[in-house]
Amino acid sequence: MATLDKKLDRRSFLKVSALAGGGMVLSFSWLAGCKPTPEQVLELPKEWFELNSYIKIGENGAVTLFSPNPEFGSNIKTSMPMILAEELDTDWKMVMVEQADYFPTRFERQFTGGSQSIRQGWTPLRTAGATARAMLIAAAAQTWKVPASEITTSAGILEHKGSGKKAHYGEMASLAASMPVPEEVKLKEINAFKIVGSSKKNVDVEKIVTGKPLFGIDHKVEGMKYAAIVHPPAFGMKLKSFDKSSVSSMPGILDVFSINLFKDDYGRNFFDTTTFPEIVAIVGNSTWEVMQAKKTLAVEWENAPASNFEVAGFGGRPNTKMTVPAGLENSNRHKERMAEYIQKPGNVVRRDGDPETAFKKAARILEKTYSAPFLAHNTMEPMNCFADVKGDKAVIYGPTQAPEFIITTLANSLGISKENIQINLARMGGGFGRRAYSHHMIEAALISQKIQAPVKMVYTREDDMSAGVYRPTYSATYRAALDENNNLLALHVKAGGIPETPLHANRFPAGAIDNYLAESWQIESNITIGAFRAPRSNFMAAAEQSFLDELAEAMGKDPIEFRLELLKRAETNPVGENNDYDAKRYAGVLELVRDKSNWKTPAPGVSRGVSAYFCHNSYVAEVVDTKIVDSKPVVEKVYAAVDCGIVVNPDSAINMGEGAIIDGIGNAFFGELAFENGVPTKTNFDKYRMIRQKEAPRAIEVHFVDSKEDPTGLGEPFFPPVFAALANSLYKATGKRYYEQPFAPQLEMENLKM
Repeated sequence: MATLDKKLDRRSFLKVSALAGGGMVLSFSWLAGCKPTPEQVLELPKEWFELNSYIKIGENGAVTLFSPNPEFGSNIKTSMPMILAEELDTDWKMVMVEQADYFPTRFERQFTGGSQSIRQGWTPLRTAGATARAMLIAAAAQTWKVPASEITTSAGILEHKGSGKKAHYGEMASLAASMPVPEEVKLKEINAFKIVGSSKKNVDVEKIVTGKPLFGIDHKVEGMKYAAIVHPPAFGMKLKSFDKSSVSSMPGILDVFSINLFKDDYGRNFFDTTTFPEIVAIVGNSTWEVMQAKKTLAVEWENAPASNFEVAGFGGRPNTKMTVPAGLENSNRHKERMAEYIQKPGNVVRRDGDPETAFKKAARILEKTYSAPFLAHNTMEPMNCFADVKGDKAVIYGPTQAPEFIITTLANSLGISKENIQINLARMGGGFGRRAYSHHMIEAALISQKIQAPVKMVYTREDDMSAGVYRPTYSATYRAALDENNNLLALHVKAGGIPETPLHANRFPAGAIDNYLAESWQIESNITIGAFRAPRSNFMAAAEQSFLDELAEAMGKDPIEFRLELLKRAETNPVGENNDYDAKRYAGVLELVRDKSNWKTPAPGVSRGVSAYFCHNSYVAEVVDTKIVDSKPVVEKVYAAVDCGIVVNPDSAINMGEGAIIDGIGNAFFGELAFENGVPTKTNFDKYRMIRQKEAPRAIEVHFVDSKEDPTGLGEPFFPPVFAALANSLYKATGKRYYEQPFAPQLEMENLKM
């Protein structure tokens, strides 16, 4: 294969990949299908009229809708404008969508995370659309001198049937923009929706597949410099000194200096949890040149002392006192310490009935321990940021999930008021919580401020994986007390991790068992952890639902029927008052997946497992079908049933489900990050195993409960159940239970290979 030019862009890469016979070839017919049809091509208006922060309308009837939240693959840039367009009652063919930049006085909650974008934006977006529609009606009523109550709208057309008068929105836009904003507006009835609930193509699809500038890493300006960062090689170390002369004579290198992200008296926010606040920056004329210098730079490191600081709470949680211990940590020692904590009394967070007495009276006790390692995010687009800091003003452009949280840190670190910092939001090439921790933006901004020039800072894959924000390592022990007739008397869960506990004490099966005990524990660490797709839930679902399957078997019950029995108890006669799930809706997805999968009649040779979980306000049940083919487990099919309220964009929702399911299966089989003396043992994809296309399920079916409830979370809830559904399916196929993630190494020990 010919050597690729180091400045190869994404568009050229697609062409070269096709010519080289690579693994991904996009057909011209498919690409053509992404282009707008002639009737979809909008003529730009000569003038725009802004009706509110979210909507502006041109004199020709074209509508621009602003998507307020950062986009990282969940398709909110399409779905959020669909909600606006629904209440505006416009024609989707007349809509153009723009990514809003961070503008807190104009937009509410510009944060993408926790599967809350649509849930939190549902009412504000509907209200914004309905308000603009009311202003257009008021303008038409004034122009036609008719009562506003007699004017109807449809697909961007205003009509007064009594007089026969009609006008498209553009004809009334100028006057509407000057009308008073109504204090109250009536929202549509759910059954009147025309856009919400229908499938719309991703508004960025053509840009994505043709390589048009869209991501932060695409951004360029005249005179821009390039930067790379050098961070300590191990958790538990810090910068001692560096010798800039070791690289200053290298081609294109302009400067080398250290920066400290936080001022000494700064109180960190929830997303400021980096353990490497002091780094070395290398600045040059190209990414290639600074990365070559990075390999040569002479840097000396030393052990870091223990530290303590306070982190602001998030989502209503109180502030947290953080302790970062000294030392170079090892995964083997982590496992030993977690095993020790499992044997110790934990912090009791819920007790129903008298579980201790129930266990003493038990004829049989079933006890199992589950564990999972640290996981890396591995966002496909490397961490990057553009910054241009001049005097008392700063412009930041890059991928971030949480501009509202990082701007306070930027202001403090730069010494610039928040009002003088503009954060422009790029589409993110993957996130899963990683880009909520936006210290890459602080790094780029401080580098730009130091060199007094615009700069683009880009991480290598090794930078991200060795200084990442990881999913913690966890362990949970479940115990069940059974009487002589195999009736369930009590359940006890003790869960913890490094450095946080994953326990959700008030989730199912709490509330369904008379005698229930939940304990938690955690072990301090200097390894940085943070949000990950469905944080904590992704592990607890795996452990809990695997144990419930084994418990059902011990009791001689069908796994789905056993869960439904517990949920019926929680619905009709719940234990306790703090149960944070709706047992009827929970049972509903289990019943739906049971029916859609024909649970009791799998295809010949198929082994199937089930799992269900509630998180991010939504309910998901999944059935995984596997086969052993040539001594290798093959995931044949996954069935998913979901109750997430109203589904805004069905195709997008299905795509999110498919992606989360494949991601979960990949992590369950292969995901693992270990540490030796504070150093991650895997820093790129040559060692950190990702799922491959041929290992993905051969088919995935997603079914939604028909609901009129307001939308709830969707990007994350598909993810947690698949771990246990896969483990339970593998048990049926191999006869072995899987208590430790990842599963692939254990399969290889059994002469089954992945």
